[in-house]
Amino acid sequence: MNKKITRRKIIKIGGVGLLGSTFPFTGFSYIKLTPMITKKSFEVIIVGGSYAGLSAALALGRSLRDVLIIDSGLPCNRQTPHSHNFLTHDGEEPHMIAEKAKREVLAYKSVSLLEGLAVRAEKTDGRFSVYTKDGGVFDARKLVLATGIKDQVPDIKGFADCWGISIIHCPYCHGYEFKDMKTGIFANGDQAYHLTSLVDNLTDNLVILTNGPSNFSSEQMEKLAGHSINIIETPVAEISNHKGQIKSVVFADGATLDLDALYAALPFEQHSKLSAQLACELTEHGHIQVDLFQKTSVPGVFACGDNSTPFRAVSYAVASGTIVGSMINMELVQEEF
Repeated sequence: MNKKITRRKIIKIGGVGLLGSTFPFTGFSYIKLTPMITKKSFEVIIVGGSYAGLSAALALGRSLRDVLIIDSGLPCNRQTPHSHNFLTHDGEEPHMIAEKAKREVLAYKSVSLLEGLAVRAEKTDGRFSVYTKDGGVFDARKLVLATGIKDQVPDIKGFADCWGISIIHCPYCHGYEFKDMKTGIFANGDQAYHLTSLVDNLTDNLVILTNGPSNFSSEQMEKLAGHSINIIETPVAEISNHKGQIKSVVFADGATLDLDALYAALPFEQHSKLSAQLACELTEHGHIQVDLFQKTSVPGVFACGDNSTPFRAVSYAVASGTIVGSMINMELVQEEF
């Protein structure tokens, strides 16, 4: 009987020490995770093992700090086919960057990686306890939230299928690949106006879809008209696509519009509830409030990556993670020396 065994099941049964060399999974690159984590106390726990979290771990590992990374394996860019605007990695597949990063970080013996979902965190007697979904409990002197954000994708047929592929959020990350193509802006008001101004130099074929009555100022309307940018207010009913690539937008009245790309300014929420449980302050836009050193409002808690900045780029996530790792090591040094 040819019964399919998942990677997570293999990890649960016997660890992952020989996983990559024993089971030839298509598209799976060997990453040596910590097969069994028996210790419970660390100097630093990092929740989130994508670019920001791994970058923080790298700086800490190089300082010989005892670090546990807890990662659920669900990065927000998991549908994005290629990463851009990141030196030495331009055009590379995001998961390949992450897998290479994990191999490099886990080469430092003081860093461990646990596959799991952190569901609760609390501060007690100057230490932080983190609880995982499967019942694990770990504690540390410092806590890093590299948990990302969750985009609130509208309930429009086909939208989620295209998100990160041909429905995109950032002209710096994706704009060059869609230059000179038929492009839409799925937004309204100030957000639409700002995004349109950034995309206007990438294509002469641009239209705004407000998905309902528009709310532009008279000055904005005049500027948009001066650039021959049309506004369609009819609600969107469906995104017709093939494997995530937009073919056309179908409106509620049955009309269609052929497009190659659609920029969308979507609302978001924190991907994890840990920041709320710890009473970390948020900005007016919903990001975790941090200072120049990525410190949150709660002493000992740091945040990096998309959860604490509007600049959603791999390069920025890596940079913020490096800052976190360096600042945590400095705090530990000052407490110990």
